[in-house]
Amino acid sequence: MPSLAVICPVFEEGAAIRIFHEALREELVRLKQGYESKVIYVCDPGRDDTEDHLRALAAADSSTIAIILSRRFGHQASLLAGIDHADADVLIMMDADMQHPPAIIPKLLARYEEGFDIVHTIRVYGTDVGWIKNLTSRLYYKILRSLSEIDIRESAADFRLISRRVAVLFQKSIRERNQFMRGLFSWVGFKQSEVSFLSAARSAGVTKYSTSRMIRFAVAGVTSFSKKPLRYSVYLGLSIAALGLLLAAVTIAQWLGGADFPAGWTTLTALIAVLGGAQLIFLGVLGEYIASIFDEVKARPLYIVDQIVHL
Repeated sequence: MPSLAVICPVFEEGAAIRIFHEALREELVRLKQGYESKVIYVCDPGRDDTEDHLRALAAADSSTIAIILSRRFGHQASLLAGIDHADADVLIMMDADMQHPPAIIPKLLARYEEGFDIVHTIRVYGTDVGWIKNLTSRLYYKILRSLSEIDIRESAADFRLISRRVAVLFQKSIRERNQFMRGLFSWVGFKQSEVSFLSAARSAGVTKYSTSRMIRFAVAGVTSFSKKPLRYSVYLGLSIAALGLLLAAVTIAQWLGGADFPAGWTTLTALIAVLGGAQLIFLGVLGEYIASIFDEVKARPLYIVDQIVHL
């Protein structure tokens, strides 16, 4: 019988974790004739009682494991920690807030049984999601796809299935510090498929992705899979330099023609502002790539496990 591991990153989900666990176990019980399953929770420590709930769940069920990290390392690092501690034939990653419905798991497994190594899920937003979030999500993925050389599907979610051989790649070879999983799973190749799902409302609690964290996540996606911002910075710099040379040539021609020039304070101020702003933008783009290199050079652990709880 093939084995199945469901990996669930968790951060301050004390109000929802038991609701999710019951729904997930009900779905896995239906699959027990075809798969030997276990659930791996990876907990970023927070200020609520999530750890207590996970310890209780792991202590009461031999098929449930709780991995408690030493501090908050983030969603992507938690996913990798779950992959590292899973030895199953099939791995499924999903959030524990009920926005990734457990009822979709049989559809993912059906695609795996058809021979696919990676099965992505594509989120379809319901009417409860504001138009601003929907618009910004679509715009971000369009920009990312235009900058990147890989095809990252619009509205892709961190709810996916991977086969054992894909998991081994991440365990042994792909160890980047600033991992952008949605891009990496598209980048590795193999046979891939998709399943759409309607994003449900959270069963309890609130989202843990603040605006600043979402921006950092978006920047990580761009810097991980594209060098085009650096190239565009060069193009823009060359364009500004060309305009400056053109302006100098026009000014010299006017001076030779006997033109009478005003003091030019406004023009000079505008040029300094434009050039100074462009330089700061270039430095910012370059700084993001250098920061990524700095993280890689330090070679610190991607995460640190404090405790593993199981029956």
